[in-house]
Amino acid sequence: MGIVTNNLSFTYGKKKALNNVNLSLTSGFNVLLGPNGAGKSTLFSLLTGLRQTTHGSIKINNKDLHKHKSEIMSQMGVVFQQSTLDLDLSVKQNLFYYASLHGIAPQRALQNIELILQQLSLTERLNDKVRTLNGGHRRRVEIARALIHQPKILLLDEATVGLDVDSRLLIISYVRNLCIQHNICALWTTHLMDEVEADDQLIIINNGEIQAQAKSSELYEKHNVDDTHQLYFSLTKNTEAV
Repeated sequence: MGIVTNNLSFTYGKKKALNNVNLSLTSGFNVLLGPNGAGKSTLFSLLTGLRQTTHGSIKINNKDLHKHKSEIMSQMGVVFQQSTLDLDLSVKQNLFYYASLHGIAPQRALQNIELILQQLSLTERLNDKVRTLNGGHRRRVEIARALIHQPKILLLDEATVGLDVDSRLLIISYVRNLCIQHNICALWTTHLMDEVEADDQLIIINNGEIQAQAKSSELYEKHNVDDTHQLYFSLTKNTEAV
């Protein structure tokens, strides 16, 4: 179970955004780290079927994304960098609408995410309009929505951008624990090095190419560095502050 890409490339006109990307992601918390413009969002859009693969292949849970897109999407939860919530609907209405797209009745939808709502401190906000929520709570609603159909694949693109430190820590800790408890394969894309822990499966991407992929602590040892910052700079020579 997981995500496998084989020689995946993608271009925007003459600009190559991805170049022969080979990934093998299994259940657990997988971090895709790279600067802005490295190719993270392009890869995300290919994995979610928003863009069509033109070179290489993507398999999710051992099935080709191009041939089995509908089936794969039904097993995938997605949190985009830009919010896709309806601001004028309540939290409950947003969740129920998304559940209906998966053929899930409202009562079952709430049963599916009752514990999630409690853990994300959303139960008391169910009847509040999304417009009244701060950024951290809106992001929590999007995570709850992505989990409402109990997916085995979870993709989160820059999920903590613009959030305060407390919200960032709560959300990333919650997703890590979720992977352990429910055997979920999560891909967390970020440009923030402090979101990487030593036990995470880490992929570093720069200029559309994978620079490294392994457990963070193993990469530290392999490249004789002490932390993610040193590892990142040694592999990319990128001086952007991330």
